Amino acid sequence: MESKNKSRREFIKKSAIGIAAFTIVPRFVLGKGYLAPSDHLTKGVIGVGSMGRGHFKYAGTKTVAICDVDSRHLAIAQKALGGGVKEYHDFRDLIKSPEVDIVHIATPPHWHGIMAVEAARAGKDIWCEKPMTRTIGEGEKVVEAVKQHGNMFRLNTWFRFDANFYGMKVPVKKIKKLVDTGMLGWPLKVTISQHTGFNWKFYWVGRENLPKQQVPKELDYDMWLGPAPYKPYSEHRVHTTFRGYWDYDGGGLGDMGQHYLDPVQYLLGKDNESPVSIDVDAPQQHSDAVGTWRRITYTYADGCQIILDGEGKDVGKAFIEGPSGKLYKGFVCDIPNVEQKMAQFPDPEMQVTDFLRSVRTREKFALNEINGHRSATLVNLGAIALRLNRSLSFDSATQRFVNDDAANRLISQPMRGPWSI
Repeated sequence: MESKNKSRREFIKKSAIGIAAFTIVPRFVLGKGYLAPSDHLTKGVIGVGSMGRGHFKYAGTKTVAICDVDSRHLAIAQKALGGGVKEYHDFRDLIKSPEVDIVHIATPPHWHGIMAVEAARAGKDIWCEKPMTRTIGEGEKVVEAVKQHGNMFRLNTWFRFDANFYGMKVPVKKIKKLVDTGMLGWPLKVTISQHTGFNWKFYWVGRENLPKQQVPKELDYDMWLGPAPYKPYSEHRVHTTFRGYWDYDGGGLGDMGQHYLDPVQYLLGKDNESPVSIDVDAPQQHSDAVGTWRRITYTYADGCQIILDGEGKDVGKAFIEGPSGKLYKGFVCDIPNVEQKMAQFPDPEMQVTDFLRSVRTREKFALNEINGHRSATLVNLGAIALRLNRSLSFDSATQRFVNDDAANRLISQPMRGPWSI
């Protein structure tokens, strides 16, 4: 990669006058960190099922390559793009393409870590769907790779900086400002429940004793499984309903957890730490099929807590509760004249919320590999506690469980050959 970038820099130096005459120059000609005069950015999307197809036409980018192990998905995607886009069956070929600036990973989560690391090594900037990774160990590898290769990384959940935050019906920025004023006191307890405006989507549960079925001719099932353990094909195991199986995701917690928890992590100022204890109240989980749970409680070293209420028990609970005040669904606060009092305080620090700006300027995106790994770790801590069906103690600094070999074995789980990260 270094030799390629050197050659590109020499090309730029020798051809500066000629380059200036073009209206569109592909970024790969200019080299990593350079943009064409047109600011034209190209994108390759890996995984073009319904989620991947939703990301084709972001302003300022052009999708030039698509990849999927299901030929039917590729055909639908080509039609949506109007044809003429390069197709790949193996994601590694798309990542190596010099025409691709940004790699967008829209596969099931068991592929996210491997693909992100490979894209980082190839010098690509990365746009990854949530959850960032399926395991804590994979997240650590992504952080290391991005740091080593200097890539820009965006995790695709946006509530910490954009849109109304579910049942709160206001942007997170406003809630962050209230928390930062100190008017609620400290430590804080945050409850994520149907009663505070959040749906845990417990329809994403797996099925036990799946029937063995014939693999459809359009699907490369072995490649779909990739690093996951081999299990006989069954329709419910793949595509949309993969979320119900531990090998690929984590049910409603895996699907919605980072959407819900990343903004809370930001609100509490916990982007650089993790909880020290995780407690669960749930039925015993099946080894393959994800089930439901009643309650997950995360506790930080300073006493802050995040409560995930899965059974809808916490009727009338505040979204945020502190020793000096409470904030309820719809931004209803029990502090008199709270809005007028908040106006006297500064707004939260500005964030880089345009990923294309990050690519151009090399400024870190608001939700990047570092804070994204910490919020993905919240999801994965809950998943490990559920799978073991017991409370866990966690060292936030080392990101390892305390005196718990069984839990630590789930941090970096074995991968099916030939895959590794």
